[in-house]
Amino acid sequence: MWRSRVLVAALASLSLALGAAGSAQAGVGLPPVVSHVPTQEKVVFITIDDGWGHDPEAARILLEKRVPVSMFLLPGATSYDTSYFTDLVEQGRATVENHTVNHPDLTTLDAAGKDAEVCGAGEQLGAVFGKTPKLLRPPYGAVDDDVRLAAKACGVKALVTWTYDFTTWGQTPPTPQLKSGDIVLLHFTPTLAADLQRALDAAKAAGLKPAALMPYLRTAGMV
Repeated sequence: MWRSRVLVAALASLSLALGAAGSAQAGVGLPPVVSHVPTQEKVVFITIDDGWGHDPEAARILLEKRVPVSMFLLPGATSYDTSYFTDLVEQGRATVENHTVNHPDLTTLDAAGKDAEVCGAGEQLGAVFGKTPKLLRPPYGAVDDDVRLAAKACGVKALVTWTYDFTTWGQTPPTPQLKSGDIVLLHFTPTLAADLQRALDAAKAAGLKPAALMPYLRTAGMV
C-alpha cells in the first residue's frame, strides 16, 4: 500500500512537471487549500493544532459551551494522555484531523517523506480514534501542488490553513474583526484557555457562532 501511494504521488508530480495537462490545468483535481469558507451564514470555525498541552480549563470550556472544534493533532502529542482527546470527541463536539506525524515543512520532503508524514499520521489517528481524518493542516501552512498530490494519495479531501491565528506567541496578538466563514487557528499551549475565550468573545462580538467545519466545506462544494 505504501509503495502504491508513493508511486501515485510520484507519477502525478512528474505529470505536472512535464506540463502534460498544460500550465492552466495545474492543480485541477487536487484537494483545495482552504483558509476561509464561503458562506452567508453567521458562523466561524474554531481549529486547534498539535496537542502537546492538555489544559483541563480549555477542555472544560469546549465541553461546557459545546463548542464545535476541529483538532489537527500530532499522534505523538496525544499518546501520553489520549483520554484528554477522546473525551473531547465522545463528550463534546470535537473532530480529529491530520497535522502530520512530526510537523515538518512538507514542501521540503520527497514523495516518500510526504507519504510517511501524511498517510502515517492518518493511519495512527484512525487507529486511536476510530476514524481516519479527511482534512489536513500542513504544518506552517506550507503547501504546493506536490503536497496536495501527496495528500490526495492519502485520502485527504481538503488542506485547511487559517484566516487568523489567535495563539499567544510571547504576547497576546491583536484581536481581528471576524467575518462569516473565517477559520480561527489556536494551539494546545498553556495559553489555550485564554486564547479560546478571546476567539469566542470575538465571534460573539461579530454576531457569529462556532460551527463544525466539514459540513460547511461540503455545502460549499470544497470536499
